Amino acid sequence: MSQVPAATRTLRVLRFLASQPDPVPLERIARACDLPRSTAYHLLGVMVAEGFVAHLPEEHRYGLGVAAFEVGSGYTRQEPLQRISRRALAQLVDRTGHSAHLAVLHGRDVLYVVEERAPGRPPLVTDVGVRLPAHLTASGRALLAALPAAQVRALYPHADAFVDRTGRGPRTPSALRTLLTETRQRGHATEDGEVTDGLASVAAAVLDHTGHPAAGVAVTYPVDEQQLDPARLAADVRRTAQLLTSRLGGRTGDRP
Repeated sequence: MSQVPAATRTLRVLRFLASQPDPVPLERIARACDLPRSTAYHLLGVMVAEGFVAHLPEEHRYGLGVAAFEVGSGYTRQEPLQRISRRALAQLVDRTGHSAHLAVLHGRDVLYVVEERAPGRPPLVTDVGVRLPAHLTASGRALLAALPAAQVRALYPHADAFVDRTGRGPRTPSALRTLLTETRQRGHATEDGEVTDGLASVAAAVLDHTGHPAAGVAVTYPVDEQQLDPARLAADVRRTAQLLTSRLGGRTGDRP
Protein backbone atom coordinates (compact mmCIF):
# COMPACT_ATOMS: atom_id res chain seq x y z
CA MET A 1 0.00 0.00 0.00
CA SER A 2 1.24 3.49 -0.80
CA GLN A 3 2.58 5.55 2.10
CA VAL A 4 1.19 8.67 0.39
CA PRO A 5 -2.44 7.69 -0.33
CA ALA A 6 -3.57 11.21 -1.27
CA ALA A 7 -0.88 11.43 -3.96
CA THR A 8 -1.78 7.98 -5.24
CA ARG A 9 -5.46 8.92 -5.49
CA THR A 10 -4.65 12.20 -7.21
CA LEU A 11 -2.52 10.52 -9.86
CA ARG A 12 -5.17 7.84 -10.35
CA VAL A 13 -7.77 10.52 -11.05
CA LEU A 14 -5.49 12.39 -13.45
CA ARG A 15 -4.71 9.22 -15.39
CA PHE A 16 -8.39 8.37 -15.63
CA LEU A 17 -9.35 11.85 -16.86
CA ALA A 18 -6.51 11.79 -19.39
CA SER A 19 -7.88 8.53 -20.83
CA GLN A 20 -11.38 9.96 -21.43
CA PRO A 21 -12.40 11.66 -24.68
CA ASP A 22 -14.73 14.08 -22.84
CA PRO A 23 -15.32 15.42 -19.30
CA VAL A 24 -17.05 12.88 -17.03
CA PRO A 25 -19.39 13.07 -14.00
CA LEU A 26 -18.25 12.69 -10.42
CA GLU A 27 -19.90 9.29 -9.94
CA ARG A 28 -17.99 7.81 -12.85
CA ILE A 29 -14.67 9.14 -11.56
CA ALA A 30 -15.33 7.75 -8.08
CA ARG A 31 -16.27 4.34 -9.50
CA ALA A 32 -13.36 4.12 -11.96
CA CYS A 33 -10.80 5.21 -9.34
CA ASP A 34 -12.31 3.10 -6.55
CA LEU A 35 -12.93 6.11 -4.31
CA PRO A 36 -15.78 6.97 -1.95
CA ARG A 37 -17.95 9.67 -3.52
CA SER A 38 -17.17 12.17 -0.74
CA THR A 39 -13.42 11.54 -1.10
CA ALA A 40 -13.57 12.00 -4.86
CA TYR A 41 -15.57 15.22 -4.43
CA HIS A 42 -13.07 16.79 -2.01
CA LEU A 43 -10.08 15.59 -4.02
CA LEU A 44 -11.48 17.07 -7.21
CA GLY A 45 -12.16 20.34 -5.38
CA VAL A 46 -8.46 20.67 -4.52
CA MET A 47 -7.42 19.72 -8.06
CA VAL A 48 -9.81 22.33 -9.50
CA ALA A 49 -8.33 24.98 -7.19
CA GLU A 50 -4.83 24.07 -8.37
CA GLY A 51 -5.84 24.12 -12.04
CA PHE A 52 -5.25 20.44 -12.79
CA VAL A 53 -8.98 19.75 -13.20
CA ALA A 54 -11.68 21.88 -14.79
CA HIS A 55 -15.22 21.73 -13.40
CA LEU A 56 -18.15 22.22 -15.79
CA PRO A 57 -20.95 23.02 -13.33
CA GLU A 58 -23.68 23.31 -15.95
CA GLU A 59 -22.89 19.78 -17.10
CA HIS A 60 -21.94 18.37 -13.67
CA ARG A 61 -18.74 17.02 -15.21
CA TYR A 62 -14.97 17.22 -14.70
CA GLY A 63 -12.13 17.28 -17.21
CA LEU A 64 -8.43 18.07 -17.33
CA GLY A 65 -7.41 21.64 -16.51
CA VAL A 66 -4.79 24.00 -17.86
CA ALA A 67 -2.17 22.92 -15.31
CA ALA A 68 -2.38 19.34 -16.62
CA PHE A 69 -1.79 20.68 -20.13
CA GLU A 70 1.26 22.59 -18.89
CA VAL A 71 2.71 19.38 -17.43
CA GLY A 72 2.17 17.60 -20.73
CA SER A 73 3.73 20.47 -22.66
CA GLY A 74 6.75 20.38 -20.38
CA TYR A 75 7.15 16.68 -21.09
CA THR A 76 7.11 17.41 -24.83
CA ARG A 77 9.59 20.29 -24.53
CA GLN A 78 12.10 18.09 -22.75
CA GLU A 79 11.96 15.53 -25.58
CA PRO A 80 12.27 12.56 -23.19
CA LEU A 81 11.65 9.96 -25.88
CA GLN A 82 14.47 11.29 -28.02
CA ARG A 83 16.78 11.57 -25.02
CA ILE A 84 16.28 8.04 -23.75
CA SER A 85 16.41 6.48 -27.21
CA ARG A 86 19.52 8.04 -28.73
CA ARG A 87 22.08 5.91 -26.90
CA ALA A 88 20.03 2.74 -27.41
CA LEU A 89 19.83 3.44 -31.16
CA ALA A 90 23.57 4.09 -31.31
CA GLN A 91 24.18 0.71 -29.67
CA LEU A 92 21.78 -0.91 -32.13
CA VAL A 93 23.79 0.58 -35.00
CA ASP A 94 27.01 -0.73 -33.46
CA ARG A 95 25.60 -4.25 -33.17
CA THR A 96 24.04 -4.43 -36.63
CA GLY A 97 26.24 -2.17 -38.75
CA HIS A 98 23.14 -0.59 -40.27
CA SER A 99 21.43 2.78 -39.81
CA ALA A 100 18.62 2.99 -37.26
CA HIS A 101 15.86 5.49 -36.62
CA LEU A 102 12.94 6.26 -34.33
CA ALA A 103 9.56 7.37 -35.66
CA VAL A 104 6.23 8.40 -34.12
CA LEU A 105 2.77 8.09 -35.61
CA HIS A 106 1.13 11.29 -36.83
CA GLY A 107 -2.21 10.59 -38.47
CA ARG A 108 -1.57 8.28 -41.41
CA ASP A 109 2.11 9.27 -41.50
CA VAL A 110 5.16 8.48 -39.44
CA LEU A 111 7.37 11.37 -38.37
CA TYR A 112 11.06 10.56 -37.91
CA VAL A 113 12.42 12.07 -34.70
CA VAL A 114 15.84 10.37 -34.28
CA GLU A 115 18.30 8.95 -36.79
CA GLU A 116 21.58 7.20 -36.07
CA ARG A 117 23.51 6.63 -39.30
CA ALA A 118 25.96 3.76 -39.53
CA PRO A 119 29.48 4.70 -40.70
CA GLY A 120 29.94 4.28 -44.43
CA ARG A 121 26.26 3.80 -45.11
CA PRO A 122 24.47 6.03 -47.66
CA PRO A 123 21.98 8.66 -46.43
CA LEU A 124 18.36 7.57 -46.17
CA VAL A 125 15.06 9.36 -46.75
CA THR A 126 14.34 8.99 -43.03
CA ASP A 127 16.03 12.20 -41.90
CA VAL A 128 14.72 13.82 -38.73
CA GLY A 129 11.52 15.74 -39.53
CA VAL A 130 10.64 13.69 -42.62
CA ARG A 131 7.12 12.22 -42.91
CA LEU A 132 6.31 9.04 -44.80
CA PRO A 133 3.10 7.01 -45.24
CA ALA A 134 2.77 4.76 -42.19
CA HIS A 135 1.33 1.79 -44.09
CA LEU A 136 4.43 1.62 -46.32
CA THR A 137 7.13 1.84 -43.65
CA ALA A 138 8.26 -0.84 -41.20
CA SER A 139 8.05 1.69 -38.33
CA GLY A 140 4.52 2.66 -39.28
CA ARG A 141 3.39 -0.94 -39.59
CA ALA A 142 4.82 -1.78 -36.18
CA LEU A 143 2.89 1.15 -34.69
CA LEU A 144 -0.35 0.39 -36.53
CA ALA A 145 -0.17 -3.27 -35.49
CA ALA A 146 -0.10 -2.16 -31.84
CA LEU A 147 -3.20 0.04 -32.17
CA PRO A 148 -6.77 -1.11 -31.51
CA ALA A 149 -8.47 -2.36 -34.67
CA ALA A 150 -11.12 0.37 -34.46
CA GLN A 151 -8.45 3.07 -34.56
CA VAL A 152 -6.81 1.53 -37.61
CA ARG A 153 -10.21 1.40 -39.35
CA ALA A 154 -10.73 5.07 -38.57
CA LEU A 155 -7.36 5.94 -40.09
CA TYR A 156 -7.88 3.79 -43.20
CA PRO A 157 -11.64 3.65 -43.87
CA HIS A 158 -11.38 3.06 -47.63
CA ALA A 159 -8.95 2.61 -50.53
CA ASP A 160 -8.61 6.37 -51.07
CA ALA A 161 -6.70 6.59 -47.76
CA PHE A 162 -3.76 4.66 -49.23
CA VAL A 163 -0.99 6.47 -51.10
CA ASP A 164 1.49 4.75 -53.39
CA ARG A 165 5.24 5.30 -53.51
CA THR A 166 6.96 2.48 -55.42
CA GLY A 167 3.98 0.45 -56.63
CA ARG A 168 4.19 -1.92 -53.66
CA GLY A 169 2.39 -2.21 -50.36
CA PRO A 170 -1.24 -2.55 -49.23
CA ARG A 171 -3.85 -0.53 -51.09
CA THR A 172 -7.07 -1.59 -49.35
CA PRO A 173 -8.22 -1.86 -45.71
CA SER A 174 -8.45 -5.66 -45.99
CA ALA A 175 -4.88 -5.92 -47.32
CA LEU A 176 -3.66 -3.74 -44.47
CA ARG A 177 -5.53 -5.85 -41.90
CA THR A 178 -3.84 -8.99 -43.24
CA LEU A 179 -0.42 -7.35 -43.13
CA LEU A 180 -0.91 -6.10 -39.56
CA THR A 181 -2.12 -9.52 -38.41
CA GLU A 182 1.08 -11.05 -39.81
CA THR A 183 3.11 -8.33 -38.09
CA ARG A 184 1.56 -9.07 -34.70
CA GLN A 185 2.10 -12.80 -35.12
CA ARG A 186 5.74 -12.25 -36.14
CA GLY A 187 6.46 -9.76 -33.36
CA HIS A 188 8.02 -7.20 -35.71
CA ALA A 189 7.25 -5.37 -38.95
CA THR A 190 9.08 -5.45 -42.26
CA GLU A 191 9.08 -3.62 -45.58
CA ASP A 192 11.06 -4.43 -48.71
CA GLY A 193 11.47 -1.75 -51.36
CA GLU A 194 8.14 -0.10 -50.54
CA VAL A 195 9.78 3.17 -49.50
CA THR A 196 13.01 3.09 -51.52
CA ASP A 197 14.00 0.54 -54.17
CA GLY A 198 16.86 -1.64 -53.03
CA LEU A 199 16.37 -0.96 -49.31
CA ALA A 200 14.44 -2.93 -46.70
CA SER A 201 13.63 -2.29 -43.04
CA VAL A 202 12.63 -4.17 -39.92
CA ALA A 203 10.90 -2.45 -36.97
CA ALA A 204 9.28 -3.01 -33.59
CA ALA A 205 6.98 -0.83 -31.48
CA VAL A 206 7.89 0.92 -28.22
CA LEU A 207 4.92 0.88 -25.80
CA ASP A 208 4.19 3.38 -23.05
CA HIS A 209 2.75 2.62 -19.61
CA THR A 210 -0.79 2.41 -21.04
CA GLY A 211 0.21 -0.10 -23.72
CA HIS A 212 -0.11 2.56 -26.42
CA PRO A 213 2.56 2.52 -29.17
CA ALA A 214 4.75 5.54 -28.44
CA ALA A 215 7.30 5.06 -31.24
CA GLY A 216 8.74 2.60 -33.72
CA VAL A 217 12.38 1.50 -33.76
CA ALA A 218 13.69 0.44 -37.17
CA VAL A 219 16.87 -0.60 -38.95
CA THR A 220 17.25 -0.11 -42.72
CA TYR A 221 19.61 -2.19 -44.85
CA PRO A 222 20.35 -2.97 -48.54
CA VAL A 223 18.29 -5.93 -49.77
CA ASP A 224 21.35 -7.43 -51.47
CA GLU A 225 23.49 -7.22 -48.31
CA GLN A 226 25.77 -10.23 -48.03
CA GLN A 227 26.11 -12.16 -44.75
CA LEU A 228 22.88 -10.65 -43.45
CA ASP A 229 20.95 -12.68 -40.89
CA PRO A 230 17.36 -11.32 -40.96
CA ALA A 231 16.33 -13.23 -37.83
CA ARG A 232 19.22 -11.84 -35.81
CA LEU A 233 18.58 -8.33 -37.12
CA ALA A 234 14.91 -8.55 -36.13
CA ALA A 235 15.87 -9.83 -32.69
CA ASP A 236 18.23 -6.88 -32.19
CA VAL A 237 15.48 -4.43 -33.16
CA ARG A 238 12.95 -6.09 -30.84
CA ARG A 239 15.46 -6.04 -27.98
CA THR A 240 15.98 -2.29 -28.42
CA ALA A 241 12.22 -1.67 -28.55
CA GLN A 242 11.76 -3.70 -25.37
CA LEU A 243 14.50 -1.71 -23.65
CA LEU A 244 12.83 1.60 -24.52
CA THR A 245 9.44 0.20 -23.53
CA SER A 246 10.78 -0.61 -20.07
CA ARG A 247 12.29 2.87 -19.77
CA LEU A 248 8.87 4.37 -20.51
CA GLY A 249 7.30 2.19 -17.84
CA GLY A 250 5.56 0.01 -20.40
CA ARG A 251 5.25 -3.74 -20.62
CA THR A 252 5.85 -5.75 -23.79
CA GLY A 253 2.85 -7.92 -22.94
CA ASP A 254 0.51 -4.92 -23.32
CA ARG A 255 0.43 -5.16 -27.11
CA PRO A 256 -3.19 -5.66 -28.27
